[in-house]
Amino acid sequence: MTGIAYEDLEPGRVIDLGRVHIDREQMVEFARSYDPQPFHLDEHAARNSIFGGLCASGWFTGSLWMRAYADAVLIGSTGQGSPGLTELSWLAPVWPDDELDLRVEVLSRRRSASRPGLGLASMRGTAHRGEQCVLRMAYVGLFATRASAGQGADDPGR
Repeated sequence: MTGIAYEDLEPGRVIDLGRVHIDREQMVEFARSYDPQPFHLDEHAARNSIFGGLCASGWFTGSLWMRAYADAVLIGSTGQGSPGLTELSWLAPVWPDDELDLRVEVLSRRRSASRPGLGLASMRGTAHRGEQCVLRMAYVGLFATRASAGQGADDPGR
């Protein structure tokens, strides 16, 4: 592995996950399969909803963020999963043809007391349409240290 390890997750580090385009067909297909609410599926019903138009499921937006996070951070890393989210907020509707900028920020980190080769990083993931944040989540990521993953010297001070 040559990717991200616990030691790389310095508090304050921001990782750009790239930009995604919200494709209407993918958005509706996702809703058909996983979140079949009328305002995610039908233009007419959506116009008559509180949203005033067809919008993406928050789960669709979160899934796009997760794919970008996997591609940019997790694949090839020392990642060991996550115990889950501590926050998930859909702050504004996401529309077909939106362009969203995705990122993750390391908020804090600590070594595991019970597993010395493992670290816990508190992270915040976001999706922005321009300056507007449309998705915010907070979670803990589990990452092995380089030494425990067989990648070289560990930093014992962290």
